[in-house]
Amino acid sequence: MAEKNVSSIKVVSRKSLVFFFTMTSILFLMSWFYVLRSTGSPNAIDHNLLPNSKFLSTFDGSNSESQLQNQNAEESSLENRAILVDSVNVEETSEAKKNRENAKSKTNDDRKCRRNGKAVLKVFMYDLPLEFHFGLMDWKGSGNSVWPDIRTEIPRYPGGLNLQHSIEFWLTLDLLASEIPQALKPGSAIRVRNSSEADIIFVPFFSSLSYNRYSKTNPHEKKSRNKILQEKLVKHLTAQEEWKRSKGKDHLILAHHPNSMLDARMKLWPATFILSDFGRYPPNIANVEKDVIAPYKHVIGSYVNDVSTFDSRSTLLYFQGAIYRKDVWFIFSLIS
Repeated sequence: MAEKNVSSIKVVSRKSLVFFFTMTSILFLMSWFYVLRSTGSPNAIDHNLLPNSKFLSTFDGSNSESQLQNQNAEESSLENRAILVDSVNVEETSEAKKNRENAKSKTNDDRKCRRNGKAVLKVFMYDLPLEFHFGLMDWKGSGNSVWPDIRTEIPRYPGGLNLQHSIEFWLTLDLLASEIPQALKPGSAIRVRNSSEADIIFVPFFSSLSYNRYSKTNPHEKKSRNKILQEKLVKHLTAQEEWKRSKGKDHLILAHHPNSMLDARMKLWPATFILSDFGRYPPNIANVEKDVIAPYKHVIGSYVNDVSTFDSRSTLLYFQGAIYRKDVWFIFSLIS
């Protein structure tokens, strides 16, 4: 009984293999047939099956004139329909061309915001009145402009220890120079006139110079000029649409001197401050998460024609500074 079952299974398996082989052969032959047919003469293609075939046939030079003469009303309707479809295609092509031009224009604008292959920062700078910046240097202005034409005139920043906190002066000059086509622009920021295009908004208030020169109150004054300028600045900024839009979070304010902006800092703290240290600021007003620490400007003259190298110097000298300076003595002591 078992032998009969085994023999029947063998017969079924053999028939299955024969059927499978036969079907595979048929499918193989059919596929080759379709391949050969598709690679044959292009004349075998029925143009009537293609869209706009009548319109495309008008470009055939051999019989285009006779077809135009013998076309009937139905052919004319089909041709008009094809022309209509083609006009839509032309409009689409025109739209695509416009999109390409817009994309190209955008690429050119993006390229303008690159310098030496590097992306630059787009900065909007307020046109604050003279009294907030160059007027503090006794510059009287030029015509109706609040900014000097640095191609012909650069106001002189006061010397001495004032230079330590002159970053406010140099950053402003860099932005003014970015608008001069022929000027050398080693920086990585450009000034833009539309605040909505800016990455950050710069407030050109020379707060360190204001403190150094005008923080003392004269006998006939109730407030110092420095304090009055801070009050005016707060009132001016908080009234601007740019400030209201972001609550000041995209604004950059300079307060490099530790005693500058003593009053205004408590009201303008959402902005990013450029500081020399955090020694006199509460952590909720200034901190490492939002603010920038900038170095003092080097005020010591460099060696002239110094050709010595690092390896040729056997002794390394440095100035340690005062460990117990102001409120950061603990950090200085750890560093030392």
